[in-house]
Amino acid sequence: MTHHPAIYDLDVDALQDVKTRLRLMRDKERTLGFQKRREMRGKVEPRGSNFPGTAEKPLQKKQVFASALKRLNKEVARIKNFEARQSLLQSAHKALALKQATGRAEHPSAAATPGQGMRLAASNKRRSTIPGSQIGSVSQATKQAQAVRDSRD
Repeated sequence: MTHHPAIYDLDVDALQDVKTRLRLMRDKERTLGFQKRREMRGKVEPRGSNFPGTAEKPLQKKQVFASALKRLNKEVARIKNFEARQSLLQSAHKALALKQATGRAEHPSAAATPGQGMRLAASNKRRSTIPGSQIGSVSQATKQAQAVRDSRD
């Protein structure tokens, strides 16, 4: 029931029931595999009258059940995502119908009218004020120092 064509015939409740059954079967096989391994190591007595096989067989069955659970989980997630998309789509259609029902005209800026152009944005940078007496004073001091050095020769 968890393979390709059959899984799509199940509804969410049936998928949950199958998932519960698979979890129980997977856990049972896991327990049997652990028990067999412990018996092989000599940690516990054999379980039941006669449990044939090695520890690998229950663990292989457990892997089969685990992969079936994985398929079920993917299908449940796919269904939930689909329902969420449908709900979102219905909400969007409803919002569009409400918007169209108001009968408002387009926004005035959508009309092709000339604008005022770009406006000057006021700068919020601080202006650095340098007194006029200091402008050029550094280069003048350099010139004077060079002249003093030149006159020493």
